[in-house]
Amino acid sequence: MNSHYTVSNYILDRLEEIRIKHLFGVPGDYVLDFLDHVIESPIKWVGTCNELNGGYAADGYARLNGASAAVVTYGVGGLSIINAVAGAYAERVPMIVICGAPPSKRRESGALVHHLVDNYQLQLEIFSKVTTDSAILYSGKNAPEIIDRVLANCLRNKLPVYLELPADTALAPCLKPADKLTMETQKSDPISLNECVAETVSIFNRSNSPLVLAGVELMRHNLGAETLKLIETVEIPFATMLSSKSLLPELHPQFSGIYQGGWSKKHVREQVETSDCLIALGVWMTDLDTGLFSVNLDEKHVISANANEVRIGSHYYPNVQLQDFIQKLIIELAQRTYLASHPAHAFEKPKPFHAKPSKALTATRLYECLDDFLNDDMILLSEPGDAFCASPEFHIDEAENFIVQPYYASIGYTTPASLGVALARPEKRPVVLTGDGALQMTVQEISTLIRQKCSPIIVVINNDGYLIERVLHEDGPYNDIQMWNYSKLPDIFADGKNSLGFRVETEEDLVAALNTAKQEPCKLILIDALIPGRDCSAGLWRLGDAFRNVKK
Repeated sequence: MNSHYTVSNYILDRLEEIRIKHLFGVPGDYVLDFLDHVIESPIKWVGTCNELNGGYAADGYARLNGASAAVVTYGVGGLSIINAVAGAYAERVPMIVICGAPPSKRRESGALVHHLVDNYQLQLEIFSKVTTDSAILYSGKNAPEIIDRVLANCLRNKLPVYLELPADTALAPCLKPADKLTMETQKSDPISLNECVAETVSIFNRSNSPLVLAGVELMRHNLGAETLKLIETVEIPFATMLSSKSLLPELHPQFSGIYQGGWSKKHVREQVETSDCLIALGVWMTDLDTGLFSVNLDEKHVISANANEVRIGSHYYPNVQLQDFIQKLIIELAQRTYLASHPAHAFEKPKPFHAKPSKALTATRLYECLDDFLNDDMILLSEPGDAFCASPEFHIDEAENFIVQPYYASIGYTTPASLGVALARPEKRPVVLTGDGALQMTVQEISTLIRQKCSPIIVVINNDGYLIERVLHEDGPYNDIQMWNYSKLPDIFADGKNSLGFRVETEEDLVAALNTAKQEPCKLILIDALIPGRDCSAGLWRLGDAFRNVKK
């Protein structure tokens, strides 16, 4: 055993092997020895303003990089990041949390050390509820086996994991990796796979209006390319959902549109709900993806394939991997004719935006302007609230150019997430569409974005408080927040260096600010878009009406 090679070295070598180039988080005394190793490694340390934001940044990074890691200290750090970890667990995002912990002797003696809550097992028990695997690294002897198991489970299951690293274990000697990290490949049961494909082929061959509904699990398992191959090989139309928007190119001639149950455009809803062979791949029927469960699907026409199973009507086929199912359909399904393979209405390009002189900005015109502004070199992050209610109408042409958290829906997510996005895709520019209430929750990370020389365009939908709550329920004073001068934030965080702020009240102001953003690609741009009268998108009004009707 090489005394100069430690558990910290082992962790970092494995992280580098799985293409993690950045670590997000906040230092603390229990994790400082590990961080010394980080600084000496090829992996870059990205210190965030707090642990929650570090978790959101890691979440954004993992969605584009395939995995991420965050580092925190015990108790105050671990319990601060847990909301971000819960969000990653809900949305199946592979994030690795490394938490420094008190030395083993303190644990063994039961000493009442700082940051401890009740007992030394509690934090591990808490994280075990929102991770697919969690472990304490008690010694250098068993650390390699545990680290490899936990990381493999993170990558295989597309879920967060937790490694607790006592301060003395971080410096404990251990063996170097003997081989590359291996994962037991999950294989389909051949009988179950063949039977469900045969039933799918039978339904498909006698159908008149088949359609693929592409869901979020395809994103998490990196199956967008194979799904597109299926769609193009078989010549079948497809729709996506809010959570899977930008999985497939929206300018594709076979794209029907975004399906959200009763919230969908009429022609999209008709094509999806009248399909006599709806192949739902990786779809989650969550409330916001289904227009508060306003879908009208005939189950006998739905073939539902998820990560490890396929359901066709009342027939259940376990142990069928989504990738195997798609690959076999590419071979087995017969090609359709052109008329049967294309949507009734082609997806239209956004109309050019022309500012009306001296016209006060409205929510609708804000979104129309942004839709025209976005291009293939930008990644749009839409905050839970009016932003993600308006997002289905945005035209996202290329895959992986849109990020949203519609299931866990934690407001404040997008600003720190854009830090991870910017570092994972340095060739692209994040565009953050956030509310004023959401920004106030995680605004500190603008500081880190500037420090890391990231150049997002942050558009603050300034509609005076928690507008989504005002629309969902009769308004109350709890939805009020302090009005900030948001356009001055770049000056506060960085004295105006490498960043610019704009306050826009008219359509002309907005166009001018966005034109400056184009001319300053290396600067963070913050646009405070004042929306008078608490105006909002049609999507948010639709959500409010549906929400109130559900409660009746």
